[in-house]
Amino acid sequence: MAERDPFVLEARDVSVVLGGVRALDGFSLTLEPGLRTVVLGPNGAGKSVLLRTLHGLIRPTSGTVAWGRRNGRPTRQAMVFQRPIMLRRSAIGNITYALSVNGVPEPERTRLAAGALVRVGLTDIARRPARVLSGGEQQRLALARAWALAPEILFLDEPTASLDPGATAEIERVIASIAAEGTRVVMTTHNLGQARRLADEIVFIHAGKAAERTAADRFFEQPASNEARLFLQGELPWK
Repeated sequence: MAERDPFVLEARDVSVVLGGVRALDGFSLTLEPGLRTVVLGPNGAGKSVLLRTLHGLIRPTSGTVAWGRRNGRPTRQAMVFQRPIMLRRSAIGNITYALSVNGVPEPERTRLAAGALVRVGLTDIARRPARVLSGGEQQRLALARAWALAPEILFLDEPTASLDPGATAEIERVIASIAAEGTRVVMTTHNLGQARRLADEIVFIHAGKAAERTAADRFFEQPASNEARLFLQGELPWK
């Protein structure tokens, strides 16, 4: 069996200025395979900018984001947004298109796409246009599309922000299943109950800086930073 060569993602002293506003300010973070990380913080703290920067959608104004491996092989990664982007294709067509862009040959694309739909419970709407699906169905489809690519790390930006409790529970089930198969999950949320249910560790951001990083249980029981304590008490101003 081939030797495992896990990725290491390291953000070193990263600052990002957008529209004259410093969204990240000297942020440093190292991620390796394993834990489920939930990023918390008030509005305007830099959570979404952090995920987009780690994913490569935003280039740091200063500092570096580096992916490391001994053999230099690229890390498979994916990202799912609060409002998923649906192509003008069927549900299964959205997945097969993503697979084709990533170099997966036919008929492997069809097999992987069908399997991904089974995993998220959407086999009955496989041929339905993706853009007419409900918000919860579209988000499950976006997760299926990412899951089919077998990412080693999956970034999720507020994946249930606009969903009702039932749809949220379905999305959380899918996220837990993806993590259980070995994908490193890094997500943002404003839902503290969700963070408690899904997180192994918490990264707390305030004013573009990493104010705290600790195990989820410890964060909720004994936050180390004053900003985190105020946040959990609902007393930290939301911008």
